[in-house]
Amino acid sequence: MAVAVFGMDEDGRICYWGPGAQSLFGHGSAAVLSKPAAALFPDPPRGDPDAATRLAERGRNLGYWRGRLPAVHRDGTVFDCGFRVFPVTGSSGRSVVMGLASRGDELDRVKTNLAFLDALFETCPIGLVMLDKDLRYIHLNQALADMDGLPIADHIGRPMEEFMITSDGGEYQRMLRAVADEGLSVVSTLVGLRTPGHPDRDQVRSVSFFPLSQAGDTRPGVGGLLVDVTDREQAIVEATAGRQRLALLDRAAAQIGTTLDVDVTAQEVVETAVPDFSDASVVEVVEWLDETDVFNPELPLVTRRIAAKTILPPPATELVSGLETVTYPPGSAIHEMLRTGRPVSVTVNDEFMTRTVIHQARAQLLLDSGLTCILIAPLIARGTVQGLTMFGRSAARPAFTEQDLSLASELASRAALCLDNARLYSRIQDIALTLQRALLPTALATSPYVSVAHRYLPGSRITEVGGDWYDVINLPGDRVALVVGDVMGHGVPAAAAMGRLRITAKALARHREPEDLLTELDACAQEAGIELATCLYIVYDPATGRARIANAGHPPPLVRRPDGTVETVGDVLGVPLGVGGIPFRTTGIDLREGSTLALYTDGLIEARGQDIEEGMDALRGQLHQVSGPLEAAADRIISNLLPAAPTDDTVLVLARVRRAPAPGRDHE
Repeated sequence: MAVAVFGMDEDGRICYWGPGAQSLFGHGSAAVLSKPAAALFPDPPRGDPDAATRLAERGRNLGYWRGRLPAVHRDGTVFDCGFRVFPVTGSSGRSVVMGLASRGDELDRVKTNLAFLDALFETCPIGLVMLDKDLRYIHLNQALADMDGLPIADHIGRPMEEFMITSDGGEYQRMLRAVADEGLSVVSTLVGLRTPGHPDRDQVRSVSFFPLSQAGDTRPGVGGLLVDVTDREQAIVEATAGRQRLALLDRAAAQIGTTLDVDVTAQEVVETAVPDFSDASVVEVVEWLDETDVFNPELPLVTRRIAAKTILPPPATELVSGLETVTYPPGSAIHEMLRTGRPVSVTVNDEFMTRTVIHQARAQLLLDSGLTCILIAPLIARGTVQGLTMFGRSAARPAFTEQDLSLASELASRAALCLDNARLYSRIQDIALTLQRALLPTALATSPYVSVAHRYLPGSRITEVGGDWYDVINLPGDRVALVVGDVMGHGVPAAAAMGRLRITAKALARHREPEDLLTELDACAQEAGIELATCLYIVYDPATGRARIANAGHPPPLVRRPDGTVETVGDVLGVPLGVGGIPFRTTGIDLREGSTLALYTDGLIEARGQDIEEGMDALRGQLHQVSGPLEAAADRIISNLLPAAPTDDTVLVLARVRRAPAPGRDHE
């Protein structure tokens, strides 16, 4: 039977008409809204108030009234009807009397059912839930909220998948969707999950779901009963925990070691661990005084903290990130862990503080941080202790288990190998950079007729050191040679090859013409096994103002004339050094007083996603503006053309020329 819901305003007119009211009385909402409610009842005896007026008065005066009255259907038939009326205040502030009506004893049965449901939701130890058609919470009881570890109010309106987090590839969500969309029922299905309120507690629930019937005016959706059977289904718990550990290791394999940068790798370790595995994590590397040092349990251990993360509030943030250098006394938990080479789990208590934490202030921070247990794992790679990593949990999580120690050991092993690779790479980078700087000129030759500004910028640490080089050489007759080159490749081999070519060029420059010098360098490259290198060689004669240019596959020089025009000398481009068999040639250009030559390597004009001609145009535009001191001009060009972290080595040489005075006019 239908239960009608309707509302009457202060003037006795109908202001609300529910679907059940249409079913009971036969009137559509358009036909009755704003009409007198008296039309729902038989005409009263002459002189008596109508039934709707008496009904509204009883609701307002008594606060709640129940009784039976004759009512009229739209077809004119009169039927016995039960009513419940009570006053409410509308959104406009006006008083409205709401009425519930039904044939027979339907209202009494509804009242009984509602009382039963209220009692059930309040006292039932089983989790009860109502979801809408989009599987969002409409209603749930306290038992289910306690299972989730979050208040009832936090659930309402949010999807169930945010609270029941499974690792079953979406099978649980598909099951719920089938109940909502296809009307299927699910009975006593076991589901392994975690919740945001208990992120480290694996649960198993027996769940039953059924489609809501949409009886009366109820909304479509899903009803459910959920029982925590974790203790009974420990095997599923262990399987769920195992899947969580495998998922964490899978993420670690993808996220740790993406670069050969030590600091980035360490940060990847703590990002992987927090918050999935722990509430806080740090990575520390050992500061050995010598490469041959080994761990001595009788001596203090000094480490450098290079990465940290926590999700706990202060003072935990200061605890994990407030120190850079840490000293552990002999006998500490760290010494115990390194002595055995295996992870250890320790409780944060007075005994741990006394053994491990030297500074009283740091000990107090640890006590106040909320951490209750710490797992310490060694970072050992290729038989060498690299450092250690720590994982901390608060009282909101369970203590570390033997399985957690195994997982931490695997994480630490992967991290140690990646850190060692990054450390070795950094060392090779440092060697190559040191070699390159040793082979590049510390001071260039000077001349009264050529002013030079030069810049060399190595690529970022992400890329290896390249083979860019340059030099300025004084030649007989006040001539000046400018040379810039680039050995293809990176690292120590490129730096060594660069040094060999530079030394050879410097030794032969006084005795060779430009094309002959490149021929000698080509032979040197072939003899040394240098597969590919470029070189630009220019000789300027201040007596004639003429420059002779030979080029072995290098980006062409640019000339800025005194009037600001910029020319590219590109008609002498030859093959790179190391190819062999193709002669080089020389071209000549006249340079007026104050002309500026620009020699550079490809790092200045090449960028990812940019055509090389765009880079050349940008350099020409910068050179056009060169008018004042060359040092300032060189800085401006580098600043405007290079990104903050260049990916390749870069050389820039600016040379402004002057003419030598004619003979006999030296003192005019």
